Amino acid sequence: MTHTYGTATDMVAALAPDTPVYCLRPGVLQETARRFVDAFPGDVLYAVKCNDDRRVLRALYAGGIRHFDVASLPELSVVHDQFPDPSCFYTHPVKNRRAIAEAYHRYGVRTFAVDHIDELAKLEAMTDGGRDLTILVRIQVAARQAVYDLGGKFGAAPEEASALLRAAAAPGRRLGLTFHVGSQCLSPEAYRRAILSCGKIAAAAGTGLSVLDIGGGFPIRYVGFEPPPLQTFVAAIERAVEEIDLPADCRLVCEPGRALVADGCSVVVRVELRRDNALHLNDGVYGSLSEMATGGIAFPMRVIRADGVKSEQLTPFRLFGPTCDSADQLPEPCLLPDDIREGDWIEIGQVGAYSHVLRTRFNGFYAADTVFVRDAAFEPQECQRAAA
Repeated sequence: MTHTYGTATDMVAALAPDTPVYCLRPGVLQETARRFVDAFPGDVLYAVKCNDDRRVLRALYAGGIRHFDVASLPELSVVHDQFPDPSCFYTHPVKNRRAIAEAYHRYGVRTFAVDHIDELAKLEAMTDGGRDLTILVRIQVAARQAVYDLGGKFGAAPEEASALLRAAAAPGRRLGLTFHVGSQCLSPEAYRRAILSCGKIAAAAGTGLSVLDIGGGFPIRYVGFEPPPLQTFVAAIERAVEEIDLPADCRLVCEPGRALVADGCSVVVRVELRRDNALHLNDGVYGSLSEMATGGIAFPMRVIRADGVKSEQLTPFRLFGPTCDSADQLPEPCLLPDDIREGDWIEIGQVGAYSHVLRTRFNGFYAADTVFVRDAAFEPQECQRAAA
């Protein structure tokens, strides 16, 4: 049973936790999903890799998400455990043969991504010829203003992609193209350029398109990141789709992850030692905060203290995680009350994306506890970057 509190402060007052606690906001997740589904002119697939917690999945489902982007059998299994007959796209371009067979024969998946002719052959071999498949060819795109470039590992070059479409064509089979502009992409133009590339590739292939999957990458507002609103991205996507003149029955889909779940969770950590202007916490980059190191993302932070009294004066502090590895530290100082001390808690917002799935058990430290809270998302306007 997951207990519910009004706020993270209420949780601390009740539990005084000595290990990190995730504060999940189902209401925020539902409303975020509802806004995205209403805004996007096609089907919205949640990228399960971003956060596969069953409570997160259920909240998104309550907000209108009915389709899921999966990259492995465990992700596929967790979705099927929660919902009756879910619609899943298996979009990882490289899959082992057992995974293909189980996805197809056990879970009923019919949409798969490929970016190489050998993967296409593998897919056909494990699906008895796969005449009822929808095959998405993933194309290369250049990362433009994205925090994470996801184009270096996957994606076929234009000529190869056209050839793959032709090779995949078969009676009864549906064909499509897919791409990913990079995670936390700040440029609507990146989607437009990628869609225009899809139009050229499809025209060169001469096969037509039944599906255009524009991937994920939709950004959110972090500390120091001020992306255009979602509607600006939607407008750029709609213009590009009109330019390439897709068939009327072509299905447009997207795969948001971060944009759906980042604001739906915070984590409460505790200060275990203050060493001058350095704080040692019970969570760090091997736990919930890896994106602060790998992506340079700054999360909003606020101190929770038992007596509620804290200094208004903010001071830059270096933050260290609990493990014995000296790399377990955040790359930039964070502004916190200058009287912060051992035993204080810090609520760190916007950790709904990639925190749960990237945490490790290194040195035995692990953020395992989750509660529900009912308040609004903890967003960047409530703090500032120390370097500002």
